[in-house]
Amino acid sequence: MRSHTGLAAAAVCAAILTALAPEVVARQSVFPTGTTRYDPARAYNSFVLFTGGDNVAYLIDMNGNPVRQWKNAELLATLLDPVLTSGRRGHVLVALSMATAAGTDLVPGVPGRTTRTIGELDWDGNVVWTFGAKAPGGLARQHHDWARLPNGHTLVLFNLVRPIAGFTLPRLLDDVIYEVNQGGEIVWTWMAGDHLDELGFTPEQLDLVRTSSNPDYLHLNSMRPIGPNRRFSAGDQRFHPDNVIISSRNANLVSIIDRRTGTVVWSLGPTHGSEPPRDRRVPRPVDRVSGQHDPHIIPDGRPGAGNLLVFDNEGPAGYPNLPLAVIGGSRVLEIDPVKMEIVWQYSGANSGGPGWSFRSTHISNARRLPNGNTFINEGQKGRMFQVTPEGDIVWEYVNPYLHRGTDARTKRPTTGHQVYRGQPVPYEWVPAGTPRTEVRVVPPDNATFRVR
Repeated sequence: MRSHTGLAAAAVCAAILTALAPEVVARQSVFPTGTTRYDPARAYNSFVLFTGGDNVAYLIDMNGNPVRQWKNAELLATLLDPVLTSGRRGHVLVALSMATAAGTDLVPGVPGRTTRTIGELDWDGNVVWTFGAKAPGGLARQHHDWARLPNGHTLVLFNLVRPIAGFTLPRLLDDVIYEVNQGGEIVWTWMAGDHLDELGFTPEQLDLVRTSSNPDYLHLNSMRPIGPNRRFSAGDQRFHPDNVIISSRNANLVSIIDRRTGTVVWSLGPTHGSEPPRDRRVPRPVDRVSGQHDPHIIPDGRPGAGNLLVFDNEGPAGYPNLPLAVIGGSRVLEIDPVKMEIVWQYSGANSGGPGWSFRSTHISNARRLPNGNTFINEGQKGRMFQVTPEGDIVWEYVNPYLHRGTDARTKRPTTGHQVYRGQPVPYEWVPAGTPRTEVRVVPPDNATFRVR
């Protein structure tokens, strides 16, 4: 029989082990984080910027070493091309402060959280530009995206609560684009609710939009200028570098706005085929996108320049919702925007797995890299990786900076690795001498790897 002293010691040991034990979660609970695979000879070597679950923006090297941090970044941080900052390196756009504002979520009497001020920080964290004080209501209300323009102004995606004629709901959470000058003043405005008839909805779809019970009826999740491209150089005015490309997750819609007139001049969606995608042949006509993120025209000088690159989440979206594949996954699509053909795609099958092995039904993004590889952020898993055109994974990283919260119903603590957006950052965009490593990382054989 154990003594009372032994029982007490056992209880203490059990308490210590419980305190040291990893959290038990519903998903796979044990897996490596940080850089898990890296072939410097085949990867495009750069820094990577993303915001962790702790609202800190991390700039890491390819081995996962943090080389710079900016706090209070919320979901999004963007490192600016020095071409847009008069040659100054290492400047970032971040959210500077948040506010609680009644009505932002359109539930009467329930406060919502919104952006108070956004700003540009230099490499040392000094504020060099802000927007918010001169915004309607004194709040930036920025969401999902922003973009610095060649003239020094900034495009800001803004939420505006307002009535829109013809809708069942008395107020909508409309998506607005502002161009803001260096003094923080609005000099150009585009409101999505004023252009519904230009977005390509059928009469039946438009009726579903206007009678929707969701005030965030479009939910724009990205917005940026097109930039210089070969389509415009060949004479296609729809792709003027100053025009703006937007993505509506809820409507399965990608559109280009003519900056001079405000009219919509090009669209992908919102009408798509009724069946989930199955074909992987390329080239082939565009089948659909569903709940997509981060569509943009691949910049000049990169393989695929002039084509559209988009993370097709294959998440629930659409008016009406598109049917989803039971065992489907997400895709990254490269699309010829004139022929409306898919010319390259990435899915889990491209890396030797089933389609559902690559899946993120919301958030996420993808970028074409100068060497022809593609950077992909599988946002729900917090997994960022690089693939060759053939689908070989040559770099992989899992976000170790967890989001910690509490489930509203069960009150149990929750954790998540999710990353809204990742940004590959060329070495020359940050100050010279910024430390970095490029050490090969060979993953273990998962069939024999064990935790001991």
